[in-house]
Amino acid sequence: MSTVLMEATPPVLDADAAAAQPASPQQVAQQLAAIFAATAAERDERGGTPKAERDALRSSGLLALSIPAEFGGMGANWRETLEVVRLLAQADSSLAHVFGFHHLMLATVRLFAQPQQWQPWFEQTARRRWFWGNALNPLDDRTLSTVHGPWREFTGQKSFCSGALDSEMLIASAREADTGALLVAALPTGRSGISVSPDWNNMGQRQTDSGSVTFEKVRVEHHELLVDPGPLSTPFACLRPLVSQLVLANVYLGIAEAAFNDARYYTLHEARPWHAAKVAQMTDDPYVLGHYGDFWVGLEGVRVLADRAAERLDTAWLRGAALTEKERGETALAVATAKVAATHTGLDICTRMFDVAGARATHGGLRLDRHWRNLRTHSLHDPVAYKLREIGEWALKQQYPVPSFYS
Repeated sequence: MSTVLMEATPPVLDADAAAAQPASPQQVAQQLAAIFAATAAERDERGGTPKAERDALRSSGLLALSIPAEFGGMGANWRETLEVVRLLAQADSSLAHVFGFHHLMLATVRLFAQPQQWQPWFEQTARRRWFWGNALNPLDDRTLSTVHGPWREFTGQKSFCSGALDSEMLIASAREADTGALLVAALPTGRSGISVSPDWNNMGQRQTDSGSVTFEKVRVEHHELLVDPGPLSTPFACLRPLVSQLVLANVYLGIAEAAFNDARYYTLHEARPWHAAKVAQMTDDPYVLGHYGDFWVGLEGVRVLADRAAERLDTAWLRGAALTEKERGETALAVATAKVAATHTGLDICTRMFDVAGARATHGGLRLDRHWRNLRTHSLHDPVAYKLREIGEWALKQQYPVPSFYS
């Protein structure tokens, strides 16, 4: 495997806090978030792999957050897991993204595979503190699979492979060369023939390592294929895209909350009132107060929608194989609504924050534009207009979203 990682020393969690037992996942996440936030702007400028911070996530135990306790994990439900994603996103949306997608990959093996497959992977992930990366990207068909007796070969490339660098396991997909059928597999990142490239250089989410993975005659064993029940094959398996969408909704919400907090700090401590306002302090400008009122209403609405969607996802998850298409459809609508609201509100706050923070907040060293760049970069990968169309089909014609890898 070809990787380029930055040399760094993993952050050390506060010893007194670590000694306090038991620490909740939220407390651990808050402590990590404080560490990550201190270097977020600098690391955003640098890009590359946040090796030290990923190792801190490993050491924290949070990579086992969504794994059931009987397999060595923390046994958190989706609302609790997504709350941690949101907390991390308030400090660093790149780390929240790869952390959330790690748990999405674990959900993928749970939903698409049999217990004899996913249970050992869960146990080893919890015990060995594995990080899972993404090389699925169903829209990129350049990786093909051919049969070689009892095993298969994957050859080709995948783009937008978030978290693949510095991972121990990958969820990878390929198209069957003969039929075009989609195949999904769980593979060790270090397997011969897998090359993870450090070629992610976009304007936002700069430390997600969402670059490319190349498969060169990679051997894939039958027990590594997730074919029973397989991708999106049952209402329960179709919860996978809803986990993905809700992870991103919480990342977007965390970004919006971070932008709000940064704007508030500069309004209170740095900004000066415009002369025409005829007030002594920026905090007394009625237009500024109106902006903050809008921000707060938007954030409160997204929080309620995101939490409601997480509760419905948890209810659907517990139904397992008994989940019906109607129940899945209701969950999909709740998730889509939260995702649209998080996108619109987040982009609005990340743009208008400078109207209330003042000219000093545009200093290049602060890199406060990263909030907008991060949200804008990721929201383009799943156009919100098509999500609104799905919601509109329900609102007008009472038709549930058709399951796909994005709905």
